[in-house]
Amino acid sequence: MSNAKLGLLVLWPTFWTGFPLKMVAALLMLASGVHPWEGTGLEALLVLSIPIDIWALGLCSRTVFLERLSVDPPKGMGLRLWGLWAVFSVVYLPLLFMIMSGVKSLAQSAVHATLHFVESNVIVIPIAEKISLELVMWGLPATIVLIVLVYGWLFGLGALAQRFVRASTPVEGAFQDVVSKWDLLRIPRDQPLLLTAFTGTGIVLIMVFWGLIPVSTPHPHEEYEFVDAGKVEEKIVPKKVIQSAEQVLARAEATLKELEKDNPVAEAPKEEKQAAAQEKPAVPPAPAAAEKPAATPASDGHSHDHGDHQH
Repeated sequence: MSNAKLGLLVLWPTFWTGFPLKMVAALLMLASGVHPWEGTGLEALLVLSIPIDIWALGLCSRTVFLERLSVDPPKGMGLRLWGLWAVFSVVYLPLLFMIMSGVKSLAQSAVHATLHFVESNVIVIPIAEKISLELVMWGLPATIVLIVLVYGWLFGLGALAQRFVRASTPVEGAFQDVVSKWDLLRIPRDQPLLLTAFTGTGIVLIMVFWGLIPVSTPHPHEEYEFVDAGKVEEKIVPKKVIQSAEQVLARAEATLKELEKDNPVAEAPKEEKQAAAQEKPAVPPAPAAAEKPAATPASDGHSHDHGDHQH
């Protein structure tokens, strides 16, 4: 078996075996008000993950060795293999990050220069197409380099695991015998004791979780508005309607009495003022100035009687 394949076969089930236990630790930390992804919370989570990873790595590596390689690994392999993998990852992963950052920056610079040359001398590329071209042109080489580096990491993990393969003892017998031995390793002899311990641990973790959170009883938020979709309309009872109407009228009458007490001299309504104005006698208008009589023809010596014209 190749080193990269062996590393992947051991690493993948190890991650998913320890992941649920790490999630339990993260939930307990969140319930206690500590964020597991920053500061002290992250450090505490990493420390708690060490024994989980050692246990999961020992279980999964022995399973792979028995099932795929038909060899029985030496005892204590989980702790020793975890130590080798941890040292190798501490050295390799930062180097992987540095290489990827450099490749990404170099690819982006080359793509920007290429597109600038094309736009200056050949054709102007629209913004949407330009973004897509940039992403494809620098993303493709960066992805290829990342795959090569991850393959190198898995190859190194598998090479370290091969040391324990060579130190293991071959298991003789048919595949069914190997599977039986594998099952006996996973299933304890005292199963009721294991079930009791597992159930008790779960109950203790649940009680700790509900004890750490600020409010142990779930309840809706204060700003939540309840919507009763199945609300039944109340039936109209005439007697209740009449009683409520009488109460409203009584309150209105009491309110009017209080207002009259507060304002004893109230202004008359507008209609009363208009009626009083109509009852007053009309004042005759002032007589207009007498018109002057029409001016008579001035007696300037030219006026004469009508008889003067008779001949």
